[in-house]
Amino acid sequence: MRTSTDSSRGVGERKEETGRGPIPISSGWIGMGKSACNTSPQQLENTCFLLRALFLLLFCRHACCQCKILRCNSDYVAATLPLRGSSKDAAYCNALRSYSRCTRKTSRTCRGNLVYHSAVHGIEDLMIQHNCSKEGPTAPPRPVVPSHQGIESLDMCDYEKSFLYKHGQLPVYQHCAAFGDPHVRTFHDEFHTCRVEGAWPLLDNNYLFVQATSYPVAKGSNATATGKLTIIFKNMKQCIDQKVYQAEIDNLPAAFEDGSVNGGERPGGSSLTIRERMSGQHVEIRAAYIGTTIAVRQAGRQLSFSIRAAEEIARAFTDEQDLQLCVGGCPPSQRLSRSEGRRGGMAAEVARMLCKEKLPVEDVYFQSCVFDVVTSGDANFTLAAHGALEDAKMFHPDAEKLHIFQTGAGCHLLSLPFLLVVVITANLLAVQLLC
Repeated sequence: MRTSTDSSRGVGERKEETGRGPIPISSGWIGMGKSACNTSPQQLENTCFLLRALFLLLFCRHACCQCKILRCNSDYVAATLPLRGSSKDAAYCNALRSYSRCTRKTSRTCRGNLVYHSAVHGIEDLMIQHNCSKEGPTAPPRPVVPSHQGIESLDMCDYEKSFLYKHGQLPVYQHCAAFGDPHVRTFHDEFHTCRVEGAWPLLDNNYLFVQATSYPVAKGSNATATGKLTIIFKNMKQCIDQKVYQAEIDNLPAAFEDGSVNGGERPGGSSLTIRERMSGQHVEIRAAYIGTTIAVRQAGRQLSFSIRAAEEIARAFTDEQDLQLCVGGCPPSQRLSRSEGRRGGMAAEVARMLCKEKLPVEDVYFQSCVFDVVTSGDANFTLAAHGALEDAKMFHPDAEKLHIFQTGAGCHLLSLPFLLVVVITANLLAVQLLC
């Protein structure tokens, strides 16, 4: 039998399960004690509902805050980042075992977290793929950043590492290219063939400015090709001095305009580098401080440009910087149908044979190749389309969107999976109509 003391504790006080002692509860919060006598059943029900909702919100917030799955993801990515492109299965297994151990530690607080469940299933698949045993050594723990240093100052001139520490995942990348006529593949996977004679900006944001200058490929033709590229890496106080790179036909330097090959004397100067991949034909510029890689090529009498940029960097521009071919494509008045401009040059069938040798898939790269070779009569334009496709293989984040299939210069892309869906849907509709 309860004593009166025990009974009164149930009305005015609640004892925490942790044993820290009674916590007083005001009778104004809930309709209990004497105030409950004057409370209608409807008011009491509403109050209880609000309290239950408040409890659930607080509980969910606590559970979400306690779930450390993003930290586990971040540690795994950091451990495997140096292993990319290698076949070090033992090191991968160590990292996976550490990843698995980390998820087990946070399993209680992550039960309702979809990211957590995806990670658990992903670990199982990867361990099977790399033939890993569940028992064995683990990857060394990631060093703790000193509190006085802070995340902001850690690797501030390495965009990918900084993003990983802040968000627990790698950044999303985008790809743009301009080659041949020029043909422009935008960050949004739209594809245009442009006349754009003269100087036009490919990019103009807070970090980069890229301008292409074009000239007619043949007398009396609407088709043009890029003869000059100007790339400006804007001053970034913590990392690099402003650097300018200029390339022209038959002059593809492996250095910036001031003769340097990096970002200058600042502590992060090495985060911007330039190197020659093929003498006089292919130069690569890596800007690690903004998560960007640029390829400049020469094929025949034209230059091509390809870029892989972090999405956050590609979107860092104002409304005034609205004319960017990599963002919005060619203005409608400057778009050229690939059925136009075919004067002189070379027979279409010969051009198709030449392009087929370099580009077996008849996508927009193949179509652009045929257009350029027919228009210019220069078989070297097959190299331009082939080089652009090779850059796309390296730079595009989604292999399924590598190839674009379309019938005209102004159409949106049609990827292969999308074409299959269209064909299947059309067949189903036809069957329904016949029935």
